[in-house]
Amino acid sequence: MSKADSWHIKSRAHQCSISEKPFTEGEVFFTAIFPDPELDGYLRSDFSQEAWESRENEAPLPFSFWRTVYRPPEVEAKVTIVDKDDPESLLKMMIEQDEAHTENTRYILAIMLERKKILVETDSQKTRTGLIRIYEHRHSGEVFIVKDPLIPLREIAPIQEEVQRMLAPDEETPTNEDTPANEETSATQEAQHTASSMKP
Repeated sequence: MSKADSWHIKSRAHQCSISEKPFTEGEVFFTAIFPDPELDGYLRSDFSQEAWESRENEAPLPFSFWRTVYRPPEVEAKVTIVDKDDPESLLKMMIEQDEAHTENTRYILAIMLERKKILVETDSQKTRTGLIRIYEHRHSGEVFIVKDPLIPLREIAPIQEEVQRMLAPDEETPTNEDTPANEETSATQEAQHTASSMKP
């Protein structure tokens, strides 16, 4: 991914970026992603509904924005060690490292987490370097920006197998002859998803 598409995981704020008034549980607010020429990447800001609706016409235009509902963070022990066997941890690590050769893997991991209802796609935007998909974590509100590499259908299965080996390196990846019917269906669904994303 080019520097212009660089991004680090950003969690939701707990207060309005304009008024600094704390959000309350169930409150409607807006999340916006702005291009940041100085950092050659993106910035996230969260606005109360009042602050968002009162923005001036001359205010900077967001790259992407969406309406959401505030939920307080869940109280849990913070894991500092990245578990490579966990698709969410693996995706976070790859986004932070931002290496071009992991674009296909990042996209497949994002799809996996979307199907598990962990990530929700909030928007997609075309840029000079390709199609960017924006996901929000259903529980933490973290934003994941993932480039859609528009993977050809014939290349999806090998990439899925590679991802499965990364998540379960001690297990043998089944061949096509040994693949259960439900896994074949899942692969077909992934292919259909990718094919639909390639349509204008």
